[in-house]
Amino acid sequence: MITDFKPGMYDDVGVAPELAGLDLAEKPDGPAAAAMISAGIGILFLGIFTTGAVISSGLKSFLLWWEWGQGVGPLAGKATVATIIWLVSWLVLWLLWRNKDVVLKTAFYIGLGMGLVGALFTFPLFFDIFHT
Repeated sequence: MITDFKPGMYDDVGVAPELAGLDLAEKPDGPAAAAMISAGIGILFLGIFTTGAVISSGLKSFLLWWEWGQGVGPLAGKATVATIIWLVSWLVLWLLWRNKDVVLKTAFYIGLGMGLVGALFTFPLFFDIFHT
């Protein structure tokens, strides 16, 4: 689990002894983990919306509304809604983890996994499989 952090789990000074003389204040890792995971969530939803708009005419119509009639391109509504989801997820995760230490490696891999899946969903070679 991402919050399975235990005090003393990392030995920064042991890895980089030059840090010992800097007297750096300890800060929680939660905000960084929130940023990594929320970035993955945003990319994942961009991919879901890109492929979903090919599969579902209802979703495509919903996303077209979010372009606000600007006609700036086919990704405008998808990017707008994905950005809102990214910001909301970042805020929620930040509020949950702002004072906690978490396992950053786990957060990184979760965010990376979601980002890779989302990126795959944005490629025409992938979403054209569903084109009818």
